[in-house]
Amino acid sequence: MRLTRIRSSSRRRLAATAAVGALAAALLAGGGAARADDPPPPSAVDVTVNANEGLGTIPATAYGLNSAIWDSQMNVPEVQNLLGAAGIGALRYPGGSYGDIYHWQTNTAPGGYVAPGTDFDAFMGTVKKIGAQPVLIANYGSGTPQEAADWVRYANITKGYGAKYWEVGNELYGNGHYGSGWETDQHADTSPTAYAHNVLDFVSSMKAVDPTVKVGAVLTMPGNWPDGVMAGGESADWNHTVIPIIAGKADFVIVHWYPSSSGASQMLGSVSQLTGELSQLRDELDAAGAKDTPIALTEVNGGVDEDTQPNALFGADAYFTALQSGVFTVDWWDTHNGPGQISTAPDGATDYQDWGVLSSGTCVGSVCEPPMNTPFPTYWAIRMLSTVGVPGDLLVGAGTSNATVSAHAVRRANGDLSVLLVNKDPSAAQTVALHYTGFTPDPSAAVSVSTFRDRAAGIDTGTSADNATATLPPYSLTTLTLHAKAGTTATLSAPGAPKVTAADDTSATVSWTPATGGTATRYEVYRQFGTTSELLATSTGGSATVHNLTPGTTYTWNVLARDASGRLSRPSDPVTVRTGTPAHSTCQVSYQVTAGWGSGFNANVNITNTGPTPITGWTLAFSFPSPGESVSGFWNAQVAENGQNVVATPVDWNSTLAANGGNSVSFGFTGANDGASPPPTVFTLNGTVCTTA
Repeated sequence: MRLTRIRSSSRRRLAATAAVGALAAALLAGGGAARADDPPPPSAVDVTVNANEGLGTIPATAYGLNSAIWDSQMNVPEVQNLLGAAGIGALRYPGGSYGDIYHWQTNTAPGGYVAPGTDFDAFMGTVKKIGAQPVLIANYGSGTPQEAADWVRYANITKGYGAKYWEVGNELYGNGHYGSGWETDQHADTSPTAYAHNVLDFVSSMKAVDPTVKVGAVLTMPGNWPDGVMAGGESADWNHTVIPIIAGKADFVIVHWYPSSSGASQMLGSVSQLTGELSQLRDELDAAGAKDTPIALTEVNGGVDEDTQPNALFGADAYFTALQSGVFTVDWWDTHNGPGQISTAPDGATDYQDWGVLSSGTCVGSVCEPPMNTPFPTYWAIRMLSTVGVPGDLLVGAGTSNATVSAHAVRRANGDLSVLLVNKDPSAAQTVALHYTGFTPDPSAAVSVSTFRDRAAGIDTGTSADNATATLPPYSLTTLTLHAKAGTTATLSAPGAPKVTAADDTSATVSWTPATGGTATRYEVYRQFGTTSELLATSTGGSATVHNLTPGTTYTWNVLARDASGRLSRPSDPVTVRTGTPAHSTCQVSYQVTAGWGSGFNANVNITNTGPTPITGWTLAFSFPSPGESVSGFWNAQVAENGQNVVATPVDWNSTLAANGGNSVSFGFTGANDGASPPPTVFTLNGTVCTTA
């Protein structure tokens, strides 16, 4: 029997039974080498790994998964063993939108289905067995702060489970406030303002029981509905309403990501948008005084060819892309789900439209899934993650010269370097040429190779003697692990806890704690510039000031220590540096998004001449931060664009700007966005950088 769960998004098919099956295919011995009958690969794709470019440490909760109370298989030993083998470090419960109807004391979900053996204690048995951390959804939609507090008391005081992460509700922006309602919300006021203030009540009640718990609030992912949307009478969207209220009070924020894709190729390309969307979310948090608030991506799925190779490639790519952007957990949707409409993926594999990583073993008409709990390719993609890095390892920079291949790299705690290579081409093998900065491979040591090939039943392992090139089978995931050449690695630790202590429009000062494990002759501050590290400053102490920065710009820096032999330590954690606009200028510009719909927005720009001389005939220039932004219409000005660069000039009646703020002129435009749509940060009026209001 297949049971439909309450919708957590209009894009997802959700069901209550679950599990999946591996698609049989011959595995190739010897790791990543191509078969003799594979078509010849095109010219080599350059893969550059920069081990001096630190992107942060892999958290214990990094590789997460959703579990649901309508899944009767969620706690059986076979599933526990599979999740443990995949290195799952976080399990989210009780399952998407069920979080807003589930009452933990009675193990009931009015209006939904609760399978036997899925109560909270049974779930925690699985969590403990696989060594994971629970991520629990406190019932906001039909529950109360007291119910949540009682759950905290039972979990952490009575049972001693040590449950750390608690979300206040699921996708509450889907409660009908913006016209689309799949999420239960029984509050009389369903606005984002009401949600934010009620979150504070949950935080207060839950922390009164256990002050160590971390309580998170629901936000929307920038560039995805309902980002930018405002209901009648509102002047700000969900995020810009909720964040200022919960800033400094909620311990983390939650977003979900289901890219809207028309096919496998578009889905695989959509991962490139994730970095910009998470960066925009970070900017929104910082602007509201919630700097450094942790971000959890508690639901993600590609939603195309769900249980075939394309979604597996998407998943592996998305996990590491999100983690490199500072997310502390990425929780795939989901463990079991059930089949939908049967179709054929680009590689010819049967797709059951099952969003789970394990087969439910059920049928649609005469077409049946593989036996219960058979892993789908998405399971093997998650399992591949631990061949690249485990909690405590360091994410480092990697990039490629061709979008057909993605690369992610990890510096292992033992000094090894692992590189994950994703070949998104369904029919052609790809040869890659590997280049290393900050790491010297041992030429005499074999390279360990793990490969998950299209339509394979598992991950193949082998070795290679070549650390400079590799051939990636079509539609594959390949991990290469290399040993470092003896004597090339410094014993110094990375400098610790870098932070910005001062910044203005053209300079910034960063400080750090000293490296340990030896004597540092100096410290070096580097800017991450693609996969090239740009040296900005050196210091013999614990801080450095960098000058001649660009106003209104965001930078990512690392600090490294150099020893007496000239060897660099591992990089520090990344530190984000933001320069402002001039505090005093002869012009002032304000930029406001007045409406949005996920794929587009309206914006208003206001210009004031604060200088002593009137201006007749003005030119305002700015650049969109995201390549996915563009102008599709405008009014009260003439607007032209060249790539991301935009120039606005006046119409006849608003060409004069009086001196000393005597008047202001405004114009507006309609923008289109594919992915992130962050606001411009620098405006120049007739060549002068303006103060941004």
